[in-house]
Amino acid sequence: MPVFTYTGRGARGLSTGEIEAPDRTAAVGELRSRAILVTKIEEKAGGKTVVKFGGKVKDREMAIFTRQFSTMIDAGLPLVQCLNILAEQSDSKTLRGVTANVARHVEAGSTLAEALRRHPRTFDDLFTNLVQVGEAGGILDVVLQRLAVYIEKAAALKRKVKAAMVYPSTIIGVAFLIVIFMLTFVIPTFATMFKNLGADLPLPTQIVLWLSDFVRGYIIFIILGVMGAVYLLRRYYRTETGRATVDALLLKLPVFGVLIRKVAVARFTRTFGTLVSSGVPILEGLRITARTAGNKVVEKAVMQCRAAVTAGKTLAEPLKTSGVFPPMVTQMIAVGEQTGALDAMLNKIADFYDDEVDTAVGALTALLEPLMIVILGVIIGGLVVAMYLPIFRLVTLIK
Repeated sequence: MPVFTYTGRGARGLSTGEIEAPDRTAAVGELRSRAILVTKIEEKAGGKTVVKFGGKVKDREMAIFTRQFSTMIDAGLPLVQCLNILAEQSDSKTLRGVTANVARHVEAGSTLAEALRRHPRTFDDLFTNLVQVGEAGGILDVVLQRLAVYIEKAAALKRKVKAAMVYPSTIIGVAFLIVIFMLTFVIPTFATMFKNLGADLPLPTQIVLWLSDFVRGYIIFIILGVMGAVYLLRRYYRTETGRATVDALLLKLPVFGVLIRKVAVARFTRTFGTLVSSGVPILEGLRITARTAGNKVVEKAVMQCRAAVTAGKTLAEPLKTSGVFPPMVTQMIAVGEQTGALDAMLNKIADFYDDEVDTAVGALTALLEPLMIVILGVIIGGLVVAMYLPIFRLVTLIK
């Protein structure tokens, strides 16, 4: 496993040392269990590397796994027996292998949270931290039930966003392929006919013929250029600066930006509400929520909020000054803080914004359908008209 060097504060004051753990989160969790508040932690160069076993599992399979796990725990079955049953009946090969591995570690004396942290690709920070809270408080079945509800609602939100993106992506892709096909195979036939006529061609026709020659002559370079641009954009997006820049631009997009902001607010409130209602400390909940935000601008705003809360401020105040969250959200969070019902308020906001995303997706689809048809008609129709202009002129001259 990797070796981490840390600096922190414990009961005896400043503490430094090394710790072996599967990842940084597990290291911080282990140190916290030793009553050490970590102020700095880094992976030691040359340390051992952990072999990451397992992989990503579909949301639907994870939700079923979590709900069944909760039901068996609530029925009083021993933990190892629950894990062995789940390992046998899961439809996912990855989840079966991971669950069997977790069962072996639990049987060997490890806690469930520690065993789950060995598989960060399958069980994220949110899952493992909630399980740890459930184990410590003796409410593992309740926490797993909340996790199942959270996973199902998060998956439903993701499906809504995908549904909103599929239609325009499909139309644009089809339009692109049709244009390439026409420029490569259809337009050259007209070009040969016009060349035999020997007459002067209208400007639109000349432009289309030039585009046809260009595409036919440089099609390989165009494809390589597009692939290279996509590759470079993805690499740029993986950098801190690139992701922050792109995510900020996405929030400013007309129509799409509103939808992305609503999705971000729904995800933030749902995640944070689930963590708070399960007993996760506010600061730890904000850290986990920031990592699962899905947008760098929102992540930065949440981390700034965490720093402000650490300094003694309320939760609503820094969220309001960030400019990312709508006034209604910050006001409801302020009311939740004052009344001591923050978790319930966060879940109400999440439900409201789930409905808002539904409405936004419907409005977006209604707007894009005629818009895409018009764009497709203009592009294809423009090519056809440009090709028939010389024919119309020829017919006029004959008359």
